[in-house]
Amino acid sequence: MSVADLIPDTAALTERLAEAGYLADPGLATALFCAVRLPQPLLLEGEAGVGKTQAAKSLATLLDTPLIRLQCFEGIDAAEALYEWNYPRQLLGIRLAEARGSDLAEESLFGPGYLIRRPLLAALEHPGPRPAVLLIDEVDRADEEFEAFLFELLAESSVTIPEIGTLHAEYPPIVILTSNRTRDLHDALKRRCLYHWIDYPPLAQATAIVAARVPEADAVLVNQIAVAVQRLRSLDVQKPPGVAEAIDWVHAAKLMGLARLDESGVESTLGSVLKYREDHDVARAKGFAWVANG
Repeated sequence: MSVADLIPDTAALTERLAEAGYLADPGLATALFCAVRLPQPLLLEGEAGVGKTQAAKSLATLLDTPLIRLQCFEGIDAAEALYEWNYPRQLLGIRLAEARGSDLAEESLFGPGYLIRRPLLAALEHPGPRPAVLLIDEVDRADEEFEAFLFELLAESSVTIPEIGTLHAEYPPIVILTSNRTRDLHDALKRRCLYHWIDYPPLAQATAIVAARVPEADAVLVNQIAVAVQRLRSLDVQKPPGVAEAIDWVHAAKLMGLARLDESGVESTLGSVLKYREDHDVARAKGFAWVANG
């Protein structure tokens, strides 16, 4: 079944995402649908923990295609992202040629067989029949030089390797970029992408998302934790908790055998939802009973 047959419209995409455990609102579903069917890279921005990375994972699941993830970090370069040469294998080739007394042309050492394929190249060379989902995660952690390096890939689904030439994808990947907005991305990068901001979901949607991700959890406990996360988000904390933290909190509560969230339960499991000591102090000052029951 082709991608077009699998997701003919946004309603079908929304339904299949839900089957994969991801509840998308109409705006996000439309953005993902356009990214798949145009196709065009999609930049997802939002606070940490709102489901940007999970959107790409769920998309790959419903398409039954590989998710190829590039985790960005400060100082990342082509060797980590695209390719590097397999120097030990090249050296072995040289030694074998010497042992046989044969000549070895330099260009023969820089062919496809000596490439170590990193995520970007692996996504471009994916053999199909459906395109891979390429997740370029937290692109805001990389520097502007790396952004510029991505332009050719995003615009043309191709990369240039000096020793080989330009490689074009037979099945261009579906590219999802995520950013937590730790810095502003260059306009030239944004021009090449569709854009969608994922906000914290309203309570009813947050509850439904957590219930879908932890279906074995008691509905009352899930609702209590979803509400408690909203309360914590209203405080002056350094890292407001998102849906990901709510899911972690439900898992921790279940592990601790909590049937309901109460003051002692909040105190014992707060580390699953707040990740800074100062945020724990803020919650403690407000009162664990307030966190649990308002």
